[in-house]
Amino acid sequence: MAPGLAKLNHVRAELCAIEACAERAGASLACIYSSSDEFEAAELAARRARLPFRVDGVRVVLVATAFAAAVALGAIGALAAISL
Repeated sequence: MAPGLAKLNHVRAELCAIEACAERAGASLACIYSSSDEFEAAELAARRARLPFRVDGVRVVLVATAFAAAVALGAIGALAAISL
């Protein structure tokens, strides 16, 4: 292979590599989020929006407490009925 042809192929390969780097850089500059925290907040909001329902922690505790109280009252009533 002629030295001039090898140099030309090398220049073409480097040019392709530079173009690929420029495209990746342009893609990263086109990001709509200014920070990773902003991106994560948007991702969490999108996940929450996809949930079929939203469970509030306080409601879960209240329902569990009411259920436990009803079971306890039922057990006390059953014991009272047995002792009579």
